[in-house]
Amino acid sequence: MRAALALLLTLTATSAFADTGQAVFNDKCGDCHTTDAASTETAPSLKGVVGRPVASLKDFQYSDALKAKGGVWSEAALDAFLANPQTYAPGTNMYGGAPDAGDRKAIIDYLKTVK
Repeated sequence: MRAALALLLTLTATSAFADTGQAVFNDKCGDCHTTDAASTETAPSLKGVVGRPVASLKDFQYSDALKAKGGVWSEAALDAFLANPQTYAPGTNMYGGAPDAGDRKAIIDYLKTVK
């Protein structure tokens, strides 16, 4: 019984974090990015971004700065990029970001659910 209750509370908390993250994502990122499979003219789709190689979607033309960065979009890499895109990859086309650590965590938590 306790295990079932713990699981229910975990799922509820995860869902709440994802809902909060989706709202923050829509507010901070949604003008340019989507979580659909297709990229926009302005920005790449972020569907499945956590764990994906940097600058790897074939349907989007990335900046030379991101192409040269390489690596994988881990939670730590996303956090650093969102904190200050120009510091993470000088010359990137990404602007703004999310300087607030709580907003970044919410966005990343949401993006982990979008596969």
